[in-house]
Amino acid sequence: MSTEPLLSGGGAKAKGRRRVGIDEALSAHAGEFGRWQLRHFVLVSAAWALEALHTMVIIFADREPAMACAAGAGAGCGDRCAGAAAGWEWADGAASSTVAEWGLVCGERYKVGLAQAVFFAGCMIGAGVFGHLSDSFLGRKGSLQVVCVLNAAFGLLTALAPNYWAYAALRLLTGFSTGSVGVLAFVLATEPVGPSRRGAAGMSTFYFFSGGIAALAGLAALFPRSWRALYVVTSLPSLAFAAAVVPFVSESPRWYLVRRRADDAMRVVRAIAAANGRTVPDDVSLKLDDEDEEGKSVGVDGSADSSSSSSGSIVDVLRSRTTRVRLVLSVLINLLSSVVYYGLSLNVVNLKTNLYVSVVANSFAEMPAYLLTALLLDRFGRKPLAIGTMLLAGVFCTAGSLIAGAGIMRVVRMACGVVGIFGVAATYNLLFIYTAELFPTVVRNAALGCTAQAAQMGAIVAPLVVVLGERLPFAVFGASGIAGGLLIFYLPETMNKPLYDTMAGLEEGEKTTLLG
Repeated sequence: MSTEPLLSGGGAKAKGRRRVGIDEALSAHAGEFGRWQLRHFVLVSAAWALEALHTMVIIFADREPAMACAAGAGAGCGDRCAGAAAGWEWADGAASSTVAEWGLVCGERYKVGLAQAVFFAGCMIGAGVFGHLSDSFLGRKGSLQVVCVLNAAFGLLTALAPNYWAYAALRLLTGFSTGSVGVLAFVLATEPVGPSRRGAAGMSTFYFFSGGIAALAGLAALFPRSWRALYVVTSLPSLAFAAAVVPFVSESPRWYLVRRRADDAMRVVRAIAAANGRTVPDDVSLKLDDEDEEGKSVGVDGSADSSSSSSGSIVDVLRSRTTRVRLVLSVLINLLSSVVYYGLSLNVVNLKTNLYVSVVANSFAEMPAYLLTALLLDRFGRKPLAIGTMLLAGVFCTAGSLIAGAGIMRVVRMACGVVGIFGVAATYNLLFIYTAELFPTVVRNAALGCTAQAAQMGAIVAPLVVVLGERLPFAVFGASGIAGGLLIFYLPETMNKPLYDTMAGLEEGEKTTLLG
């Protein structure tokens, strides 16, 4: 079927039609967050749990199990670094972790951090690649299905790794496919949501990530003696998701529209309305935000532009001064927040407590931050809340760097870290919805992919900061949090503003706002 009547406005059938953007169609006719959006949101957001499994599995697979002297009480055993050759044995067996199987201790310990850095490097590359593909021909839904299949394949192959270097290479490939899962799921889940509900919905996606971390701890507890079995059970859910869930979710109507497939976009909007008990009038058709009433694309100067692109890349973001400034700021802010978030989280293996309980507690500790930001998001706005939460993390981390780790003061410093995690978890979550609203649909995933790459760079830097000692890392995290909070001052507020579809629409909307 031709999409021309809906997009061009020409022809007899198009006359008399009322042309509206998707936000207006959702708000006035289909419903902003009804039964359809709830089902779609839950199904798509479950992919966040899959990302948590593939990202955090390293905590358990690469842990250093307890060692015991085969001769008993340490008698007759030599240097612990020599392992079995000196009479030492691993309490859970040599197959319990990569550290135990390949002897990654003492002088070889750096390889554990290297595998983690390699994974996040893969995430950084993959986020950019699949961010672009999801904005172009592959779409949000198609890209999500591809990365889930790749995650399952690479994860299962990791379980068969014959040596450390093969393991590290497969972690790189897993990172390549994992790095964009959250971004793809976030955009696909929130684009069909109406403007007044989009913020709260977007803020709720991280519950699935935290839930995935808690589920991972449960799975790891079932397989404490085999890191290979753990990789198998954490990889199979991605395959199940790609085969049994993705086919039953819808592609984003916004992506259809910017790809000049307005009939498909309207089909989705009408399906939303039907499931929500609403109807879309027959005289309503969809238009992009850079189109006039006659269906012609309008440039930022108001002139007709018949060459409006249906997809964009990061180059298009950089061409516009408005989006270029936003991108640079977003990249820096996401990098800084990631350094703080991953840096404060990586100490879980050094707490000398039950590892499984500690990971579950960590995942649950972040949830109040998500709830608080969701409740306050539409009251105070994205910008003030992002500034407040990031500065909160920065100030308390700075305070932690000034406290000596002796006696009761060690508890006080730990409390500063907990507050820091609370603040940066809220910021990290908020930045997804905030960044998505800063860029139009045609380049949204490309921009989010770029900021996700910056976040992965922060994840690579974080473990290098952690090894600096006890107080210095707190100082670095504090400076990063404060710097990030100050940079947010230069971003515009996006609350109650339209979710623009095209570059021209954003430019025109911003110009109207300034003139108004």
